[in-house]
Amino acid sequence: MVLVALALIAGASHALEFRSAARHGVVLYQAPQDSAKKLFVVSRGTPLELLSEDGTWLRVRDRDGTLAWLKKTDASNKRFVAVLKATSVYQKPDAGSAVAFKAGKDLLLELVENARNGWLKIKHRDGQTGYIRIEEAWGA
Repeated sequence: MVLVALALIAGASHALEFRSAARHGVVLYQAPQDSAKKLFVVSRGTPLELLSEDGTWLRVRDRDGTLAWLKKTDASNKRFVAVLKATSVYQKPDAGSAVAFKAGKDLLLELVENARNGWLKIKHRDGQTGYIRIEEAWGA
């Protein structure tokens, strides 16, 4: 019985939930209140992992692992990913396909689709689309 329970727990997978900063200059706080210490400011599109909600506040983690709070009104459901290292963006979800463009480290790309096959369909702010390996981006 214990083994069955452990197997069920081990097999349970929870998809990470992400939001992005809705605008430039979003303040991340140490606690869920306006009077709390301001930790830092992020730019529009910065991906943030959603950990919990508390009223009008969201508890988030950035890609460096820093925990913080932001106002729900400062978060967007529009998804972005941050490129972890300079890489190629391909025209198709295949490393053998033609390169659509090069993406530099820390570039923010709009997440169009996560097909759950190891590839992310992304869109550059200039309109170019392509595919990037999921391990080369944070926020998916």
